[in-house]
Amino acid sequence: MNPTKRPQNLETIMESTFSTTSSATKTFAPSRIWTGRVLSGLAVLFLAFDGVAKLLKPAPVLEAFARLGLPESTSTGIGLLLLACTALYVIPRTALLGAVMLTGFLGGAIAIHVRAGDAAFPVVFPFLFGCLVWAGLYLRDARVRALLPTTR
Repeated sequence: MNPTKRPQNLETIMESTFSTTSSATKTFAPSRIWTGRVLSGLAVLFLAFDGVAKLLKPAPVLEAFARLGLPESTSTGIGLLLLACTALYVIPRTALLGAVMLTGFLGGAIAIHVRAGDAAFPVVFPFLFGCLVWAGLYLRDARVRALLPTTR
């Protein structure tokens, strides 16, 4: 190893990979970034509404929990978890972690609906919503575009 050449450490590699001034930012149209913000905003509005509804426990939420075989007492914890994941998704610095956590949350929703024997729409809806979360993040965040490059 050359003593004058400094070895690359993980921090240097991460900084070059996730630099916000990368070519992914420079060549990406502002309209696409705004489209990503709108998609993410729609996802956040729905997820926040759903999380708050689980905390307030209106009759439709309690009926859904009973139909799915979930104890009513889990509503508060699930609502707080959903709001925490959504908050991580909203903060630009932790948006990637939030998207990963929301993916896990929505995967759990799919599993519960499959176990309950629901029709196709309640099973597919969380999957489509996860796609919306990732599409919004991909369009608005250069770090995600750097991880998942596409060709033109």
